[in-house]
Amino acid sequence: MMTSAPKAHLVWFKRDLRVLDNAALREAWNRSQDVGGSILPLYIVQEEILSAQDADARHWGFVRESLTELRQHLSDLGAPLIVRRGPAVDVLNALNHRHPLAALYSHEETGNLLTYAVDRAVAAWARSQQVPWHEYPQNGVIRRLKSRTGWSVKWERRMAQPVIKAPPDLRPVPGLDPGEIPDLSLPALGGSRFQKGGETRAHKTIRSFLDHRGANYSKHLSSPVTAWQGCSRISPHLAWGTVSLKVVVREARLRAEEMRTLKKSGGINSFAPGSLRAFVSRLHWRCHFQQKLEDQPDLEVRNLWRMADGLRPEEPDPVKLTAWKNGLTGFPFLDACLRAVRETGWMNFRMRAMMMSFASYDLWLPWKEPALHLARCFLDYEPGIHYPQVQMQSGTTGINTLRMYDPVKQGRDHDPHGLFVRRWVPELAKVPLVYLHEPWLMSATDQAACNAKIGHDYPPRIVDHKAAVTAAKERLYALRRSNKAKEEADAIQQKHGSRKSGLTPRSKKPKSPDLQRLLGI
Repeated sequence: MMTSAPKAHLVWFKRDLRVLDNAALREAWNRSQDVGGSILPLYIVQEEILSAQDADARHWGFVRESLTELRQHLSDLGAPLIVRRGPAVDVLNALNHRHPLAALYSHEETGNLLTYAVDRAVAAWARSQQVPWHEYPQNGVIRRLKSRTGWSVKWERRMAQPVIKAPPDLRPVPGLDPGEIPDLSLPALGGSRFQKGGETRAHKTIRSFLDHRGANYSKHLSSPVTAWQGCSRISPHLAWGTVSLKVVVREARLRAEEMRTLKKSGGINSFAPGSLRAFVSRLHWRCHFQQKLEDQPDLEVRNLWRMADGLRPEEPDPVKLTAWKNGLTGFPFLDACLRAVRETGWMNFRMRAMMMSFASYDLWLPWKEPALHLARCFLDYEPGIHYPQVQMQSGTTGINTLRMYDPVKQGRDHDPHGLFVRRWVPELAKVPLVYLHEPWLMSATDQAACNAKIGHDYPPRIVDHKAAVTAAKERLYALRRSNKAKEEADAIQQKHGSRKSGLTPRSKKPKSPDLQRLLGI
């Protein structure tokens, strides 16, 4: 009598492109040991998602590099990564038809509305095919959270769990073609100076930060001049899952303990006091913002504070939007940041705040188009952080302080010698430092002397900053004063506000970080 072959345990890799601390992979292996069967590691290339409005070729470039290494790691364990192209349900259905599945394993994902729709379709398919789908958390985001009270304690419990080892070996599905990791032609903003993907690079990046680069983290994180090296630069790896948040938190805390022990023994502690603690606090806030989108997925397309509906024009001014996207606003430090992030895919937290603040308040653009542009720019684009923070910087949360950054002041504070501006705005390279952050103050003679004619070589400032933010404040504070606005803000704080266990939103309201702080780590 013939017996059917053991079914395959399918591990669906999404934003978790690693073998270390991968709960889905380990649990699939555990169950295959208990009941038999092979492991089918799968990545689905979904071109609808990869070519969406918030996607850029740089994202796929990082993922492709990560998949190449992941395939090698899995091959070394015995079962190479299988890559298939097409809608997720079609791919899963075809594999299940050819190799019946015992179960589907993956990590929970807080993505955009497109990936959310895919997950719902896969869930329906799994039910219809009677294929159990086991999902595992991979950070501090809690699915179906009923209350924010005590959330921080739950986050700490998750971070304290042991790091999950990779399986010792994997039994592959016989006769299954691994498939090509495609080199796709996707919409691209350009740029070429991007961080590289892969699990090995992720660990090298965090190690170099904890060994020496992060010694003055708190001091270096605000300026783009120092942040390039002084920040961890781990955010793209966290966004695409080449390293887990738990591993990064654990390594940072172990390093902090090493520094404390060294200090007690009379050794030299090279790290500034509080630098590693500040870094871990930003990892905590990272999940805090992801939780917002997990709890309210429509933050991607609707104002959190509905009183802000109709506040700005429905369609952005195309001239202002184009100037902002291309770094041609006439404000040199702002333009340098806009050009740098487009070319490199990364920018530190304060400058991310300034870019979005200027679009929202100075230019009075509705936040959706600037948000999509920055999503495409950021190699570390994480929807769960991006959209809640974009709304915070646009004044549409109803609960956060209005932050209106002056690009001239920011330039003087964080690029006092003009190094960053001269690098990214070369048309102003010969402008004297006294005029570099306000070139419109130069006389015609000064402009001719440094080959920087305003209106010809470099654009005039697109708005008067002081007048623009004064008008923005008047509009927003007028909205906030109404009883209806206050009632809605209270409800938002109750649902999304940060608080410690046992405290109500009104009894403790921790200070929120600036825009994208947790991506610019």
